Amino acid sequence: MQDIFDKIKNNRGPLGKHAKESHGYFTFPKLEGDIDRKMTFRGKEVLVWSVNNYLGLANHPEVRKADAEGAAKWGLGYPMGARMMSGQTSLHEKLEEELADFMQKDDAFLLNYGYQGCQSAIEALVDRNDVIVYDSESHACMVDGVRLHQGKRFVYKHNDMESFKKQLDRAKNWTANTGGGILVVTEGVFGMAGDQGKLKEIVTYKDAYKFRLFVDDAHGFGTVGENGRGAGDEQGVQAEIDVYFGTFAKAMATIGAFVAGNEQVIEFLRYNMRSQTFAKSLPMPIVYGSLKRLEMLRNEPGHKEKLWAIATALQTGLKAAGFNLGLTNSAVTPVFLQGTLGEATNITMDLRENFGIFCSIVVYPVVPKDVIMLRLIPTANHQLEDVEYTIETFKKIKVKLEAGEYEAAEIVDWR
Repeated sequence: MQDIFDKIKNNRGPLGKHAKESHGYFTFPKLEGDIDRKMTFRGKEVLVWSVNNYLGLANHPEVRKADAEGAAKWGLGYPMGARMMSGQTSLHEKLEEELADFMQKDDAFLLNYGYQGCQSAIEALVDRNDVIVYDSESHACMVDGVRLHQGKRFVYKHNDMESFKKQLDRAKNWTANTGGGILVVTEGVFGMAGDQGKLKEIVTYKDAYKFRLFVDDAHGFGTVGENGRGAGDEQGVQAEIDVYFGTFAKAMATIGAFVAGNEQVIEFLRYNMRSQTFAKSLPMPIVYGSLKRLEMLRNEPGHKEKLWAIATALQTGLKAAGFNLGLTNSAVTPVFLQGTLGEATNITMDLRENFGIFCSIVVYPVVPKDVIMLRLIPTANHQLEDVEYTIETFKKIKVKLEAGEYEAAEIVDWR
């Protein structure tokens, strides 16, 4: 018999195996100061492209005022207990009503966190007789929800409609024997590569296969569609999304999430999502502050317009400079380069130490081997001068990469 901790000693996982060298710099870095376009990293000011503060609301004066008012009036403890037992308030209900109205759905259910909420909603919607058909690049929270499912699940190639139909055929054949149904799971905006899920194409198969559609739109909520109503609105198929999932952690720059849909379905989730039934209610200051954020999102389109002015300038400029941005059609801006893990670490250090740019760097297993993805998240707080500086810097980085200046046999110990 083996001690399970022996496995941990011998296999730290694809990312964990580099923890000693990378912790605190490449992984678990500390960005300090006010959440803004420029922050402090290891005592130095850096231009930040890795904070999901799309609309620039994190430190907006009205938002900070609302957060402070909420904390002063209720503290962080109220309400105590889970919603079902003792954690319900009128403001929780008001936020749900306003979210449902904004998303043009019958009802909405407020969730504590995005990750646990998304996986729990997926798990609650299906039983062992049902089949889940999901996109291969679905976020980890969606994949974990699929894994909790005790029935069959079929994965289709990312945004590949031929593969999608093939998996629908398999699902239809399977449910013909079990008597179950089909749940299709995809994203509105894929957070890594920035491309939108092909919702408009997906819904054309609903009549033939009788499936229900669950869309995780964490990066689309607040950034695309009319007033930020999301990818379904952007593609003209909002009504065809059966369960819409959105998070507050991106455009609204706070904690929490929600699901919106048919009144009967949302009521079912309200009483059957284990992550909410057995967890403390979202604290009142978060709810109060989220009401203010939603109000600004709905009534102040200038924040979204500023975001897209920066995103468009950044993406247009990078493409003109010859960079590969993949198929992004959202604010998420991935820059794909060819290189090894060692080269990726050296690029990261050069950007941070010598050019003062902090962006996320993504390597295998998130992207294929020998691919380096620099992931930029533009915000309404960024300025055009930031865009220009970043593009010029990336040009220099690319020249150095192609000249072999970043070659390294293994990950660099930055300490």
